Amino acid sequence: MVITPNTASEVIYPESDGQPIAENTKQFRWIVTIKENLEILFASQSDVFIAGDLLWYPVEGNPNIKKAPDALVVFGRPKGDRGSYKQWEEENIPPQVVFEILSPGNTTKEMAHKLLFYQRYGVEEYYIYDPDQNELTGFVRSEDWLQEINQIHGWISPRLQIRFQLTPQTLEIYRLDGYKFLTPVELDQVRIQERQAKEIALQQLEEERQRYQDLLTRLKERGIDPEQLS
Repeated sequence: MVITPNTASEVIYPESDGQPIAENTKQFRWIVTIKENLEILFASQSDVFIAGDLLWYPVEGNPNIKKAPDALVVFGRPKGDRGSYKQWEEENIPPQVVFEILSPGNTTKEMAHKLLFYQRYGVEEYYIYDPDQNELTGFVRSEDWLQEINQIHGWISPRLQIRFQLTPQTLEIYRLDGYKFLTPVELDQVRIQERQAKEIALQQLEEERQRYQDLLTRLKERGIDPEQLS
């Protein structure tokens, strides 16, 4: 029997880079807020894939070429769970929009490398927010380059159709219908308030109905037919 050696070894694409999602609670809160609000915004569109801290492999056969944006958005790919985003298995569509939330551990060299990576592999919009300094930087693709957005305050993302508003204290992000991106806790508070408002409205309606019934009863007790009054 002749044993043929296996010369083609399988390429492994790890689903983790061994790095934490975030270095602190503030960074993690921003990552979750942006990712989850984008999920809500595009919930009805089945061909918009959104993920947070997911490894993106743009080149088949080279697992060393990878990045895990804090949040990424891919138009033209179905929703669903993935262990990583292997671009060649996704009709070769790269993430069009990526977000990075800075932490104290991020270095200038690291961020420059990320910019070059996103520029090279097809990202159309790249946003960096530093919650400690309250600074937002954005880049938008112009031909083969990611050009910095000169006026980011009030900027509307061409792809996402969301507006970035910098206040003296923080970054605010708005949908074009006026709804603001909220943290999960804030979203739950809105849900509770809406439920309470609905309960109050139903209670008021029931009270009005009861007063009307009481009036009809009193009229009938006096021998008055309410139907003849109309």
